[in-house]
Amino acid sequence: MSDLPASVRISEEGPREGFQFEKGFIPTARKIELIDALAKTGLDHIQIVSFVNPKLVPGMADADDVVAGMTPQPGVACAALWLNEKGFERALQHDNRLALVGSIQLCTSEKFLKRNQNRTMEQQLAAQHTIVEMYKKNGVPVERGSLMAAFGCNFEGDIPVARVVSLVGQMLDVASAHGVTLKYVSLADTMAWATPLSIKRVVGALRDRWPDLDIALHLHDTRGMAIANAYAGLEMGVRRFDASVAGLGGCPFAGHKGAAGNVCTEDLVFMCHEMGIETGIDLDALIECARLAEDVVGHSLPGAVMKGGTLDQYRA
Repeated sequence: MSDLPASVRISEEGPREGFQFEKGFIPTARKIELIDALAKTGLDHIQIVSFVNPKLVPGMADADDVVAGMTPQPGVACAALWLNEKGFERALQHDNRLALVGSIQLCTSEKFLKRNQNRTMEQQLAAQHTIVEMYKKNGVPVERGSLMAAFGCNFEGDIPVARVVSLVGQMLDVASAHGVTLKYVSLADTMAWATPLSIKRVVGALRDRWPDLDIALHLHDTRGMAIANAYAGLEMGVRRFDASVAGLGGCPFAGHKGAAGNVCTEDLVFMCHEMGIETGIDLDALIECARLAEDVVGHSLPGAVMKGGTLDQYRA
């Protein structure tokens, strides 16, 4: 337990994860209502939209209107996701309201990559050189590496740890070739194959190769493993997590009808606080946001702490 971090940074992804995945129509104003509420909880990074093809992801058809309508809060970075040059160009139109940070993004699974971005792994690697130059030309810092399907794939099965290590090396090589330094590398359990054991194996292998590499975890909860996987990550000293308020969301290209969102934000915050790990987040305010999220989407969401409450009332 000596590797437990003293504090963690949680990036909220519920608005993007959730509103891209919900099947029913959600009014733009209600999306903005949730984003504005989340911005007052102590979260300092919220991913609010993705700039993707609205024909493929209709829930993001109003992404430009959401960005234009939300209320910026001091110290809160509102971010967006894009997968290609066209998406990045759309994000640039909002550079006065969004915190634009460039990523080098690869994928362990060619079959998933074809479904998600219609590219081969070779094409994806080549495209990273192009988009890094676009970032540099537009003054956008390149700070993150992101590896999709880092723990397994519904279309290719188990992913060898050696492949993960190799692809992280490729991301670092791309960054080095363009004179940039990645602050951290995010491992995405895109289709929820991870278990606590595989978290420790993959993170451990990367730490063996790059002892000082800062690692983030993006954990989906399709098989109910997300909070256990987050705990395993904490035991390995991981200090960065993506999370989704109330458990909103899922990957629309995962080929799984039961695909779930990221590890639930308020459940993760509760666990961290009970372990003495600081998050900087007001848990009570976050629980209210989780209840608001249920009201916005019009159905029950999987978060547990918003239903069970914290332990403070019993300790009092």
